[in-house]
Amino acid sequence: MFLASPALAQEDETDQGFSLMEQGARMIMRGLMAEMDPAISSLRDSVDEIGPVMGDFLREMGPGFAAFLNRIDDVRHYAFPEFLPNGDIILRRKPDAPVWRPDPDSDEIEL
Repeated sequence: MFLASPALAQEDETDQGFSLMEQGARMIMRGLMAEMDPAISSLRDSVDEIGPVMGDFLREMGPGFAAFLNRIDDVRHYAFPEFLPNGDIILRRKPDAPVWRPDPDSDEIEL
């Protein structure tokens, strides 16, 4: 019986240590949430503002944008778009990109 007493005392100290760690972790999480709350609210407001605009974009440009994405092999093979003064946009392949092979089922002619 006397041999079990130190083990029980040690177990109580360990439980208390975990309890203190849990309390500390909760305090840290509460602090982080309090600091993040304004940013989350701002993000929510931005999404509320952007949502309708994105919906319009997807309705009007979605089919054309999907067709465009189906024609390119991988976005990572292209440089950042160049915007010309007349409004045209040029999307160039990077020099280190692999050779592009058009879809054989496509009946379009590359210009």
